[in-house]
Amino acid sequence: MTLVNDLRKNIDETVRFIRTKTSAAPMIGIILGTGLGALAKEIVHDVVIDYAEIPHFPVSTVESHHGKLIFGTLSGKPVVAMQGRFHYYEGYTLKRITFPVRVMKFLGVKTLLISNAAGALNQAFGRGDIMVMSDHINLLGDNPLIGRNDETLGPRFPDMSEPYSRKLITVAEQIARELQIKVKKGVYVAMQGPNLETRSEYRFLRTIGADAVGMSTVPEVIVAIHMGMSVFGVSIITDECFPDTLKPITLEEVIAVANTAEPKMTAILKEMVRRL
Repeated sequence: MTLVNDLRKNIDETVRFIRTKTSAAPMIGIILGTGLGALAKEIVHDVVIDYAEIPHFPVSTVESHHGKLIFGTLSGKPVVAMQGRFHYYEGYTLKRITFPVRVMKFLGVKTLLISNAAGALNQAFGRGDIMVMSDHINLLGDNPLIGRNDETLGPRFPDMSEPYSRKLITVAEQIARELQIKVKKGVYVAMQGPNLETRSEYRFLRTIGADAVGMSTVPEVIVAIHMGMSVFGVSIITDECFPDTLKPITLEEVIAVANTAEPKMTAILKEMVRRL
């Protein structure tokens, strides 16, 4: 059996398993990043499944990622949320990292809302800021679509001229104005990790047009676009990656900043879901 057929077979097996737990047909999928799991508390839970129970799902090895797939309602709309995601630095292939996004599509998801914690490269940004993602740069050195393509999942050469829906960005900016929440807009660059970057690497990333840097999100977005979803991405700026004033930072500090800023992101996403 080819790897292409294996992927489709695994998706079907995973969906069948999930259907033994819930008949929910969510049209909105949510991926919650580092320190950003509290939005899950806003979801009126129907069914919660540990990743470890789900066939073919990876299991998160990062302590701040809980590893639960949550079905329920948010702002009155049916959603499915990943509380915890997977990263390239954990040793998973990008095909495995993005597998849950493909499963979401087969469960009925048409719109993907994705969040992350990121470091500021743009000196107009600061800790605790919310950045709406307008575009991205993939420096992971890999792509989840490499290999034979299954046309039942998406086209061989998906267009990436608008990876983040301009319509959804406009909606988010309008909501932020109404809620009096200041938001930035910028380009996210994905690095392999798990180490943070050097001063010279931060200079390089800013030179090529990146406003914020992280270790996730881009693979999931590529696969979502491949499968015809609309995507909205948002980063919480948890640290400042300015070469001339660079200071060491710990995971605990990143999570603390994310937790402080998260209510702003949660308010925007809740209202976005309401309007979708």
